[in-house]
Parts: sequence; structure tokens; C-alpha cells
Amino acid sequence: MIQFQLKKKNLSIYLYAILFFIGLINPCFSQTKSQPSQKDLQNKKNKLNDDIKQLNSQLSQTKANKKSQINTIVVINTKIKVREELIGTINQELAQINSAIKKNVTEVNALKASLDKLKAEYAKMIYFAQRNQDSYTKIMFLFSAGDFNQAYMRIKYFQQYAAFRKKQANEIVATQLVLTNKLKELEEQRHEKNVLLGNEKEEKQQLDGEKQQQEIVLSELQQQEKELKAELEKKKRDAENLQIAIKRLIEAEIKRKVEESAKIAAAKVAKAEKNKSNKTKTNKTKTDTKAPEAKVTAPELTEEAEAVGADFSSSRGKLPWPVTKGVICQPYGEYEHPAIKGFMMNNNGVEICANKGTQARSIFEGEVTSIAISPTGGKLIIIRHGEYLSVYSNIGDVFVKQGEKVSIKQAIGTILDEDGKTSMNLQIWKGQKTMDPSGWLFNAR
Repeated sequence: MIQFQLKKKNLSIYLYAILFFIGLINPCFSQTKSQPSQKDLQNKKNKLNDDIKQLNSQLSQTKANKKSQINTIVVINTKIKVREELIGTINQELAQINSAIKKNVTEVNALKASLDKLKAEYAKMIYFAQRNQDSYTKIMFLFSAGDFNQAYMRIKYFQQYAAFRKKQANEIVATQLVLTNKLKELEEQRHEKNVLLGNEKEEKQQLDGEKQQQEIVLSELQQQEKELKAELEKKKRDAENLQIAIKRLIEAEIKRKVEESAKIAAAKVAKAEKNKSNKTKTNKTKTDTKAPEAKVTAPELTEEAEAVGADFSSSRGKLPWPVTKGVICQPYGEYEHPAIKGFMMNNNGVEICANKGTQARSIFEGEVTSIAISPTGGKLIIIRHGEYLSVYSNIGDVFVKQGEKVSIKQAIGTILDEDGKTSMNLQIWKGQKTMDPSGWLFNAR
């Protein structure tokens, strides 16, 4: 009867132990699943903070110049958009931490319940052991066995019971350790949440200040709307002339490439005919001497090119920026100018604002096909990447020559500074069709 009670108790304790460890395993999987997106949010937040620092630097430059109110409003507007995106990212982080806290609270409660249950079971085991611990009871239990085999099995049972008690005590210690770590993690998450709430509050205050600054500059600009419209109309015409100039250069480059391909094809036909004629002559005077075989070597890619893709077309979303640090301050396509409501501008590329003295660099390996004077001021550079072309305008000093092969991230020139604003225009063409560069650049919003 005693043996049956002990076996029943054994089974109950084993069952609790199994259920407890199943409960411990599940939370581990759920935690690892959420880690990558949390890391992505942190990286995005760091990038946005860097953009804001850079825009602050550009704003200091434009404020120092009295003629730069249009540029000032462009930078302020860009900063407001980046700040709003940063607040949105912080809110995403808060939602994620709230979810993690909720999950950890549930796990802590489950661990506490499991620990209480383990302690209660262990207490019962100790109580039972104390009642049956005297040597006389154990000896009587052994001698009451029907035969030697039964006595041996009872000795083994005492040994197993002692080992299980030790294991149960170790499980209680292990569970307490897991619970302590989980409570520590929960405390850290709550602290992180408070820090993020503080950050969010601070960012909102900064945003309110920037919106007030925006209103002041807009109010000043509206007082000179007539002069401003005339200035913007001129910039619009210059931009249109730039697009015409780029299109003509690209058409000339396409024509040159077609003619070059035709010449290569004609040369191949002529060579094939010549080889055929030579083969006929060779067959008549055949000798045992073999001509050495020509070795064809595939062009080697640099490490940078391998990182982004074997060719330009496979590098969408992976290309490096044409500046080491920059922010897109004017988007691709048609957009409303921030200074005058209803005044529409068009951009065949993206305007990238950077700090004074920044150099432009090639976004991929290629060949410089054109260097020309830009109608908007400065120079423009066109680089061919297979069937794609990248165009860089508002360049001052040029570091490359027409026909030169350039590598990825190679500096090609300096970016001009106009009224305290340092910016360049980047365009990507496929044939005679423009594409949105922000979809090609790495980590561009």
C-alpha cells in the first residue's frame, strides 16, 4: 500500500515538472522571434537622428545667409518630416515594449505559480520522508518483501526516491533563478519604456518648435510672394532646361552606343568571313602544329560591387548614396513647393542636401560618358552602368574625365553651395525613361 502511494506521488511530481519545462520553452521562442524587428527599429531611429543632426547643420548654414529663405523653408520642412517619422518609430518601439512587458508579466506569474506548486510538492515529500525515516520502518519494509527480488526492488526504490528529491530541490533553485532573471528583464523593459516616453515627449516639443519656426519663415515669404514667384518660375525654367540638356546627352549616348554595337557586329561578320577563308586555305596545307587556345577571363568585380549585386539591375534598394552623408530634401516627380501653395515643381530625380564641402561619388561601377555645363549652374556628369545611366548635377570641381572607368563610391566631383544650401540632383535613367532613385538607394525613405 505504501509502495503504491509513493509511486502515485512520483507520477504526480514528474507530471508537474514536465508541464513546467514546457511552459519555460515556449516564451523563449516567442522572444527570439521579435528581436529582428526591434533591431530594425533601433537602426532606423539611429539613421533618423543622424539625419536631424545633419539638417540642423544645414539650417545653420542657410540662416547665416540673408538670401536663403527659400532654402531655409525646404530644410525646415524636411526636418519636420524626419522628426514626424522619428516619433512614429518611437511609437512603434513603445508598442513593441508594451507587448513584451505584457508577455513577461504573464510568464512571471506562470513561473511564480509553478514555483509555489514545486515547493508545495517538495514539502509533502519532506513530510512523508520524515514520517517514514526511522531505520526500523525501512528495515520492516524490506523484510516484509515476499522474496529476494522484491527486497532488491524496494532498495532500488529508496535510492530512486532520494535521487528524485535531490532533482526536485535543484529544479526549485533553477526556477527561482529563471524567475529572478525574468523579473530583472521586466524591470529593464519598464525602464526602457520610461526612457522612450521621455524621448517621445522631447521630440514632440522639438516638433512644435520647428512648426512655429516654419510659420514664421512662411509668413515672411508670403510678404514677398510676387518676387518669390518670379524667382521660382526662373528656377522652374532652369530645371526644365536641365532636363532637356540631360535628355539630349542621353539620346546622343544611346545613338553612339547603337552605332558602336553596329560596328562591332559588322567587325564580327567580317572576322567570321576572314576566318572561313583562312580555314579553307589551312585545310589545303594542314599541319600537325596546334595553335595555342585563347583564354577568356570574366571581368572581376570589386568587393563593393559584389556587395550590392553583380549588375546594376540586381542592386535595387542596395546602392550606396552619392554622398557619404545626406538627406533627400526634394522628392522624385511632381510636388508642391513648400513656400507657395499650389505652385507645382517637377523633378526627374531626387534633390539630396548635404554639408558644405561634400563630394559627389558614383553609385555603381561604370564609364563616364558625358561631362557638360548645367543650365542650373555648375556641371553635370553622366555615368553608364550597362543599360542604366546615373546623372549627377550641380557639381563644381570635376575629378573624372569622359571615357574614364569609375568604381563604386569613387569621388567624381564637389557639390556646389548656393546661398548656404549644399545640394545635388541625382537621376537614374533606363534608356530614355527616368526612375525614382529613392527606390534604388540603400535605406532611403
